[in-house]
Amino acid sequence: MNVLAVASVDAELAGSADDVIQSEERIVSQWREVSANEQHELREQVDEILRPLGFETSLLVIRRANSIALYFFCMTLLAVTSLRDLWRSENLRDIVQSLFTLLADTRVYVKQLTWPVTDYERCLQFFSSLRGKPTIYTVSQKKTSHFNFRNNFAIC
Repeated sequence: MNVLAVASVDAELAGSADDVIQSEERIVSQWREVSANEQHELREQVDEILRPLGFETSLLVIRRANSIALYFFCMTLLAVTSLRDLWRSENLRDIVQSLFTLLADTRVYVKQLTWPVTDYERCLQFFSSLRGKPTIYTVSQKKTSHFNFRNNFAIC
């Protein structure tokens, strides 16, 4: 059975409104190019920046909202807790800031990285609910329309 939890984290950039909008657009645009092309010139650098996430966590989607929404795909409970540890220690903010700086081709400062504890707890509950029983369990009303999976998943 394939399962994954999608951890949704929001990154708020520091700077003037115009600078932030321009940086966000550049980051999202570059991410689309890099993530779609394994041979992209920035791919090796992106992989190196994301290496601390481990092999069971992937950053699959970056999109603009009122901030930049990042969707991390976690394949195990350990991946979720490791991602939370990175978030708690602010190392995830440093990773995201390095990635954004690379993609924007200018220094970017992440003012705040938000991952509400309720969303994290939903990810934990999702993996706990799967022990011994296959089930389809969607834990978030928000953002589910952006994904269409046939396997077991949760957007937390």
